[in-house]
Amino acid sequence: MPVRASIEPLNWENQFFGINSAKVLFDEQAAPLTLEALNGWSRVQAKIAAHQTDQLDALQQLGFQLVEGEVDLALTVKAVAHSCAEVATVDDIPQLRQLAAQAFAQSRFRAPWYAIDASGRFYAQWIENAVKGTFDDQCLVFRHDDGTIRAFVSLREVNASEARIGLLAGRGAGAELMQAALCWAQTRGLSTLRVATQIGNTAALKRYIQSGANIVSTAYWLYR
Repeated sequence: MPVRASIEPLNWENQFFGINSAKVLFDEQAAPLTLEALNGWSRVQAKIAAHQTDQLDALQQLGFQLVEGEVDLALTVKAVAHSCAEVATVDDIPQLRQLAAQAFAQSRFRAPWYAIDASGRFYAQWIENAVKGTFDDQCLVFRHDDGTIRAFVSLREVNASEARIGLLAGRGAGAELMQAALCWAQTRGLSTLRVATQIGNTAALKRYIQSGANIVSTAYWLYR
């Protein structure tokens, strides 16, 4: 079957990564994607629901390759105990950048699709923006006794009823981080907390499910 879609440039990513990339916008009213249109880009991203196997096959015939599977989960926000997490400040940015770069070195922005250091740089910038409130709304941290950061979670309000976890990292701190995120959402009167993770990240999936999350959807990322 043909893949009916338009191609939209990823302007921010292009500036950040220094490559000519775009994403596929699926539209049944659009013309079929052609190799000629795709060849004008150094990288084209496509995200499809995991059950759309016909679309998966069609994209692979156009030269797309599977990069990553993604699971999206949702939790009902209920009353939780107060969290001792602190709101990160600009003074925490250098340490948070380093921690995020290490924790998310193997994302879908990994080599060979992007430069070796691209994933780390991307998530370092994400957490800095979260502290500044320019992407996610806020970053919460837990500290060691010496004041250094041992775990962090970034969050943003999606709409009047939902929040989404952006980045979450900290070995052995999953339960604390989830409690902090739920407390954050609860204080804002939100009813749903969403989070996404890689299909292969079974430790994260287990933690989210133990915290009360249900799987909402699964998807595939493909690149060409």
